[in-house]
Amino acid sequence: MTETQTGLKPTETMQPNGTKAAVAPIPPKQDDTIVLHRRTIDSLLIAAGVLVTAVLVVAGALLTWGNNFAEDYVSDELTAQQIFFADDIGDERPDLADFAGQQVTTGPQAEAYASYIDGHLADTADGLTYAQLGGPAREAQAAVTEAQDSGADEATIADLQATADELQSQRDTLFKGETLRGLLLSTFAWSTIGRIAGIAAIVAFVAAGVMFLLVMAGVVHRWRVAKSTKTA
Repeated sequence: MTETQTGLKPTETMQPNGTKAAVAPIPPKQDDTIVLHRRTIDSLLIAAGVLVTAVLVVAGALLTWGNNFAEDYVSDELTAQQIFFADDIGDERPDLADFAGQQVTTGPQAEAYASYIDGHLADTADGLTYAQLGGPAREAQAAVTEAQDSGADEATIADLQATADELQSQRDTLFKGETLRGLLLSTFAWSTIGRIAGIAAIVAFVAAGVMFLLVMAGVVHRWRVAKSTKTA
């Protein structure tokens, strides 16, 4: 109904007692939509690209340092040990013929020499390790002591002592060989880690270069958008 039909204005209402009362106007509905301009988006993307580029450059620098440190450390330590492959090692181990006469100064050479040592250790005590030979060596020495205490003849004691000495000599050889082999393999592991760090450094620098190009493309695009906006 209109105002002429009820006698009321649109901002008035009729109370139960017949009086008119004012009604507060309904405020217009607010628009909560957030508007992002293209220049703002470009600026955010450019800032993110600059940050990622910086992180990649720093990561590449640190990885390069790690690579250089590992290579220098491995080379210095191995060189100081003065380890050389025999000139005729190919006759004994054809798979190591390429290393004949070389000094061990790199990770791959260290791994190869560790393989050479392992072959000798396998022939030292019928394939037993230093730890496995401990029991037989102690038993052999105990047999010598028991023979001496029981008054056995000198020939028997001498034979038992020779067996004990042989086992102990084999155990000493295994200890030295396994220790050197372990050190060489550890050196090879550090060399491998350094090589991986070098590859990762290259990837990081390449990614940083690509990201830098994207940032520059974003800067150019933002400048063009700003120029077209002013022209419009």
